[in-house]
Amino acid sequence: MARTASTMLPLGTQAAAFSLPNVDGETVSLDDFTGAPALLVAFLCNHCPFVKHVAPAFAPLAREYQAKGVGVVAISSNDVANYPADSPEQMVHEAEKQGYTFPYLFDDRQEVAKAYSAACTPDFYVFDKNHKLVYRGQMDSSRPDSGIPVTGKDLRAALDAVLAGKPVPADQQPSIGCNIKWKAGNQPAYFA
Repeated sequence: MARTASTMLPLGTQAAAFSLPNVDGETVSLDDFTGAPALLVAFLCNHCPFVKHVAPAFAPLAREYQAKGVGVVAISSNDVANYPADSPEQMVHEAEKQGYTFPYLFDDRQEVAKAYSAACTPDFYVFDKNHKLVYRGQMDSSRPDSGIPVTGKDLRAALDAVLAGKPVPADQQPSIGCNIKWKAGNQPAYFA
């Protein structure tokens, strides 16, 4: 299980536009989240053991914050030719199995992952109401086989601060996970 860390995109970065197919066949774009007090963007996939470790806790965390008005979206950018478990058809099953109540989008051309400098799964980004980046990094310090419970502590602290109109804690730790599975010749320079 290779461990890859987040790139830690600079705070204040504007959320990159996207328009991608959801598991329900509808297209979802960044503009769909205009007016939300915060936006949580998560890069996930189906097969990664790090995602499998956090998904059962991430789904209810997302529901909880959606109820508070937060926009939540997950994006899978893996190369499905070499990782068929991450195919759009399997994403439908994963969303049902985990009880995802948020859009789970497929980034076939991997352009959105590059625009967000995403490096691993899971990789989490929190944007304020103006879609400026205020948090990037880990859900919490739990990892597979670490013995540390998955609480979502770091992600919760960031979301709670944004919703309260307070600064997000500056101590932000990178997420650790499997590298995004880039298509041949498509690996971005930041990932080298």
